[in-house]
Amino acid sequence: MKTKLATALLALAMLTGMLVGTSAPADAKPAPDGIACLKAGQETLRSLGAFSAAARGEVDYSAFASAEEGPIFLDLDAGSFLPINQVFALHKSNPELFAWCG
Repeated sequence: MKTKLATALLALAMLTGMLVGTSAPADAKPAPDGIACLKAGQETLRSLGAFSAAARGEVDYSAFASAEEGPIFLDLDAGSFLPINQVFALHKSNPELFAWCG
């Protein structure tokens, strides 16, 4: 039940573009796109209380994936419970795949 709730909240956040922002000092260097994208994805998961479920591989990312409409711009088969390290690697290597990284 807890996993279903976390997944539903994650879906809602992704579909509505909800992100938790952080402010950086004025003299801070901007993070490279992939790193900023990774942080945005992590903050979204944390704000929804879904980070632990994602870390356990219990989030089916296919529910949020559509190559044409996003918010994850990939076609994924149902049951795409990706390891969190693979999701993080995609954020860094291909930030264009995630709507919140645009």
